Amino acid sequence: MLIFNKKTDLQNHLMPYTSGKNAIGFVPTMGALHSGHLSLMERSLSENNVTVVSIFVNPTQFNNADDLEKYPRTLDADAQKIATLSDSIIIFAPSVEEIYEGNTTSASYDYDGLEHQMEGAHRPGHFDGVGTIITKLFDIVKPTNAYFGEKDFQQLQIVKKLVEKAHLPVHIIGCPITREPSGLAMSSRNARLSDTEKEQAAFIYKALQEAQHKFATQSIEDIKANVANTFAQHPEFTMEYFEIAAEDTLLPATVKENTKYRAFIAVFLGNVRLIDNISLN
Repeated sequence: MLIFNKKTDLQNHLMPYTSGKNAIGFVPTMGALHSGHLSLMERSLSENNVTVVSIFVNPTQFNNADDLEKYPRTLDADAQKIATLSDSIIIFAPSVEEIYEGNTTSASYDYDGLEHQMEGAHRPGHFDGVGTIITKLFDIVKPTNAYFGEKDFQQLQIVKKLVEKAHLPVHIIGCPITREPSGLAMSSRNARLSDTEKEQAAFIYKALQEAQHKFATQSIEDIKANVANTFAQHPEFTMEYFEIAAEDTLLPATVKENTKYRAFIAVFLGNVRLIDNISLN
């Protein structure tokens, strides 16, 4: 398995794939890999001539220094997991200096308002950091197809908007959420949960399923009130937001119209922040 730390070395290796009909698949990650990440890689392997996986904890998308410090970094274990899929996958694991060259700051992006909702409202500057690192990585890897999980659905829509507005020649592919048997959405942050907290965290998906079940018969206002009341009865959680929004604009919905809706949630369990979402119709 090839692991590159320098962007020029990776680019030189990928040179034969950047012309003709060869397709480069790309899975950007921050490491601490789980089965959800591996499912993205499997999809890429099936659809491209070569697959690149980046492992890079991007400092500019963290608005909480403590969260950045505690984010798990497990490169050796990640490489072993990737090797179980294929020894042909290329890993790009650069340093912060290699990516930012001494200027660890974000550019500013306009995502037509997508950046102001939910995660954007609660994590100022987060999506500027996402846009900055994705732009840099796409410029380095020059992928044909790039794969993102729907657990970070807002991020997926942000990246699609970035590609659209910047006219980048890459196809963005969203892939379904991978869940634990309990229903808990797989996340690198789950590694920070105790066994007891993991059991408790399964309640998040149950609440989303309940909202999904009631969407056909109840008003949006009633569903939101019910979710808020339900979490108020579970003091182990602190709910940051629960929102029902249109999938395309991410704008909060008040009245149901002929569009696709999704429920989004962010909660703290202990000091670990967890997000999830579910399609409603």
